[in-house]
Parts: sequence; structure tokens; C-alpha cells
Amino acid sequence: MTKHGVRLGTVQETLLIPLYGRAVDSRRPDAILRDTRAEEIVASIDYDFARFDELPSLTGAVLRTRLFDWWVTDFLAAHPTGTVVEIGSGLNTRYERLDNGRTRWFDLDLPDVIDLRRAFFTDTPRRTAIAASVTDAAWTDPVASKPAAPYFFAAEAILPFLDETDVRRVVGLLADRFPGSLLTLDTAGPAIVSAQDQHDALSKVDARMRWSCTGPAELTEWVPGLTLLASHTLSSLPGPLYDTLPTPHQEMLSGLARRQLPQVEQYRLSLVRLPAAPGKR
Repeated sequence: MTKHGVRLGTVQETLLIPLYGRAVDSRRPDAILRDTRAEEIVASIDYDFARFDELPSLTGAVLRTRLFDWWVTDFLAAHPTGTVVEIGSGLNTRYERLDNGRTRWFDLDLPDVIDLRRAFFTDTPRRTAIAASVTDAAWTDPVASKPAAPYFFAAEAILPFLDETDVRRVVGLLADRFPGSLLTLDTAGPAIVSAQDQHDALSKVDARMRWSCTGPAELTEWVPGLTLLASHTLSSLPGPLYDTLPTPHQEMLSGLARRQLPQVEQYRLSLVRLPAAPGKR
């Protein structure tokens, strides 16, 4: 079988870690996601995935994706014709897992990533790939030109790799162009960013996180009117979601909660609502 070569930038290479995590998880009898599409993609890519074998953070990446899926599912249940935008979509298969047949969907990532995505995913009347940097305001034009409000933006494992100035720019851009929308994101605290050279997965690649955030409450200081709706660590997932996990994963997470490890407790997954437009608050 001919495999697809990988020519990705330094940060973009990190997308292969959660992809592999979902593929490994999918092969387990007690899978969290059962992402068979991820298995197929991994088998079709010419890359040394073995460097990530047996890494505990692979499970963490899958749990993060599961929580983001949970929030997107809630959004689509309430707004079945709304718009979902994946910021830094990588090779995520969230659309394949969650599409309800009515939503508008955009996959946003840098041009080299979108080139690779096109080997596995095809645009449709309801799904569009956008090749651009999230810091370039121009990408918002095609999203706004086909209005299907409300909007849900999922920024999974992307913002911590930007400088704080760029993160502020992105959040401000979303607030200005899509007021009242929902945004999910992950944040990494100082103990994580300072020790990332010892991280089991990041130590295997050259990319490094640049934005250190003590907690998502920082965002409420940046953007007046932004509301923090939920924030979790991997050891404190929402009860209804935790209850759906296979028993071995529940036991593992309970153990993490008891240990209160900084590298776990300072990594947060959050849902925020951007401020409403003036006059609608």
C-alpha cells in the first residue's frame, strides 16, 4: 500500500500525537472513542508513530477529545443548524463522529495541514476546509459569509503553542466577528510549560508550548463580558461524561484525582461564551 508522506511544520507535527492516540484507543476493547477512521489514517501515513507507543499522555489526548465532543454534541442538540468551526483541525475526525446532517462545519488549519487533510477528507456543501493561520483575520470571512448562527469554535491543542499576544488576538477576533458564540480551549499552567522538555510526548518532537496560563479566568480579564461556563482537568471531568467511560479509565482518573499532580491539575479544558454584541447583552 502506498503511504502518504508527511511534510509538516514544527508545531503542525504535533497533530499526529492525538491522531495516533485515537487510533491506539480505537483498537482497545475498552475504547473511549472507537475512532476507526483514525486507525485508517494512521495506517495510510508514512511516519514513525512508534515513538509515541505506550505513552500515558495518549490517553489524556483522547479524553480531551471526548470532552470537546461532549460539548459540541450539547451545542448541536440545542442548535442543530448551527455552525461548528474546528480551529487547528489537524487530522481530527470530529465531523465524522458528530455530524447531524444539518450543521455547517469548517475545518481551519495551516496550508500544509490542509494539504494533508485533503488526502483523507473532501469538502461538501456543508463542510469546508480553510487553509489559513488562526491569527489571520481573513479566515473569518468565509465563515461569516455563510451565516448559520449560533457558532461553536473548538480550539483543541492549538492555543498553548501560540504566543500570548497571538492568543489575545484570536480571542478578540472571535469576540468581534462572532459575538455570543461558544469557544472551547485548553490551557497549560506554568508547571506544565516549564517542564515540557520532560513531557512524554512533546519530548519526542521539536514543538514547544509558548503560552502559559494560570487558568481560564484570565480570559475574562482580557475580554469584558466573556463568561466562563465550565472548566475541568482530566481528573475532574463532568460527572455524566465520567460515567460513560470504561471502568479501567474511571479507576485511572480517580487515582489521578487523589494524587493532585501539578502536570494534571494545571492543564484545563474550558468552555466559554464570548460577549454578546452591544445592545444584546
